[in-house]
Amino acid sequence: MGFLSTLTSLFSSDSNNTPEAPPVEESTEYKGFTITPSPISEGGQYRLSAAITKQLDEQLQTHTFIRSDVVANRDDCIDMTIRKAKITIDQMGDSIFS
Repeated sequence: MGFLSTLTSLFSSDSNNTPEAPPVEESTEYKGFTITPSPISEGGQYRLSAAITKQLDEQLQTHTFIRSDVVANRDDCIDMTIRKAKITIDQMGDSIFS
């Protein structure tokens, strides 16, 4: 690559290299809470992550749920995220938003 090509590439945008937005996963309702998985891709694996929301006192409360667990398969990660989020809801209830 020549000097001018390198210089041009620094100042031009390449629309083919723009990152795609991650797909939005289907939400799951559980005991009045909504769990929306959002697996985080890390080095060929997926970290458990979700948004847990609930309408409280006419305000939508949100808790970001991120675990240290990583799983090789995206679908398995979504399933495990939902299971662990349900356990967290069972243990903490509304105090999850405190």
